Amino acid sequence: MLTQDQQEALQEIANIGMGQAGSSIAQVFDHFVQLSVPRILVLAPEDMADALDKLVDIGQITAVRQAFHSRMRGEAIVLYGAQRCNDLADLMGYEQKLDHIAEIELLLDVTNILVGACLGGIAEQLNSDIGFSAPSLMADRVPAEALLRAEDVSWRSALLVEVNFRLEQRSFACHLVILMAEEEIRTMAEALDKFLEAY
Repeated sequence: MLTQDQQEALQEIANIGMGQAGSSIAQVFDHFVQLSVPRILVLAPEDMADALDKLVDIGQITAVRQAFHSRMRGEAIVLYGAQRCNDLADLMGYEQKLDHIAEIELLLDVTNILVGACLGGIAEQLNSDIGFSAPSLMADRVPAEALLRAEDVSWRSALLVEVNFRLEQRSFACHLVILMAEEEIRTMAEALDKFLEAY
């Protein structure tokens, strides 16, 4: 659904957007952030759960979702592993052990920072405004393959953009996955063509 040129342009744009997100996280936590190169896949619904399981490979996960809307609409999902908050709470000055409610609130806040910075960076490069819903808990401590089952989605194919963030010298890591349905991929392709024409 994307040409090779469009896919390479999206990877570069996503790389810059992820870098901005990493910089935002680094400023908040005063810690260097390591980023993976974004991975871009177009998948059928029946392949999504298996792809997430292979991409993430962190066993039981908690997922926070945040919808975005502009000329392009979709959903960002941030996946956290079992160790999710120990170091994060320490960096944010929590002196006592987090209870479950405080832990989820912390993950919602981190998701908001990550998604806003990353998607904002992508939208800026494509000359598009973007808005966000409030982040919400999608799943808590479930296997990755249980997140997006084929029977739960209505689209025929979706664009998956994945990157992982890791705090250097800390156990905290998470994966940001951006999902867009097929009609939104076409809109994205048009925006990428305009981006390519400008260079």
